[in-house]
Amino acid sequence: MKKFYKNKKILVTGVTGFKGAWLSQWLISLGAKVYGLGYNPNQNKNLFYKLNLQKKVKTKLFDIRNYKQLKSLIKNIKPSIIFHLAAQPLIYESYKKPHLTFDVNYRGTLNLLEISRGINSIKSIIVVTSDKCYESNNSSKGFKETDLLGGIDPYSASKSSTEIMVRAYRKTFFTNKKNVGLSTARAGNVIGGGDWSLNRLIPDCVRSLLKDKVIEIRNPNFNRPWQHVLEPLKGYLILAMQQFKNPKKFSGAWNFGTKPNSLTNVKSIVKYMIGFWGKGKLKIRKNKLYEQQNLQLNINKATKYLKWYPTYNIKQSVRFTTDWYLKVLKYKKKPSLVTLEQITQYEKDSKIS
Repeated sequence: MKKFYKNKKILVTGVTGFKGAWLSQWLISLGAKVYGLGYNPNQNKNLFYKLNLQKKVKTKLFDIRNYKQLKSLIKNIKPSIIFHLAAQPLIYESYKKPHLTFDVNYRGTLNLLEISRGINSIKSIIVVTSDKCYESNNSSKGFKETDLLGGIDPYSASKSSTEIMVRAYRKTFFTNKKNVGLSTARAGNVIGGGDWSLNRLIPDCVRSLLKDKVIEIRNPNFNRPWQHVLEPLKGYLILAMQQFKNPKKFSGAWNFGTKPNSLTNVKSIVKYMIGFWGKGKLKIRKNKLYEQQNLQLNINKATKYLKWYPTYNIKQSVRFTTDWYLKVLKYKKKPSLVTLEQITQYEKDSKIS
């Protein structure tokens, strides 16, 4: 993987977000030439700047819905690979701003694909959607890539709509472009250091722990496929590389979830974190908004064809995440140093070369 990404020209949309910052840092460590599209305001932009990525990534800040600016950016960069992460990523925010959520998540992706199909330098595109793009059946067996798409909340529906649109572009316009791969990547409930989003479990826990406040949780028994952010990012990197080499074989929809039978509820995650932090208490408050109760992805396709598999279990992921916050916030280590150390450790544990 390191040999492949060295000197590759790559565009990351959503570069100032949580996943975007981690992905950019990893790509830079692999020797790639990274370009970014970010947006202000962004709750997680602090991570991007704490990692000094503004000095390492040639970044433009504008709204991805601006077709003219986006086209100019892509034409000037001429990337060979695009990781599309720009989105309104929060379920709770989608209830407050449904039009914005649909507009950014759907039209932003539509702009990217319409422009990209006319740029000859592009060989591989990864559109990151969500594990919430599936029609809920409250099963804990795990959704397969061929299962019904759906979603009754604005965020989930925006992602399933995007999935359908990407498939249409792939089948209609990209099939004839024999040297271009186009895939969607479905993952969710990622955790990791540097996430400061509101209404997300780990950031909310950290804020409470820092202020010695009781941690309030909405859905203590809701099960989620929690995973460290580097797990799906590893999947994106492998997928982009493989479809670059063989777009016909690897283009499609891909799940990047947790190990089978590893669903863990919200209350257990918080208890893990309190234990690793060394103190803290929790209490339960009522939730009035809809969220899926059980959510699990079937990862057989990625395991079989990409040789991708999660490296850490749930408890290890929470420990890895808590360590980042403790080292940065309590022991005052540089976020850039801690992040690079964790990427290096993860590569070692994953046997990435």
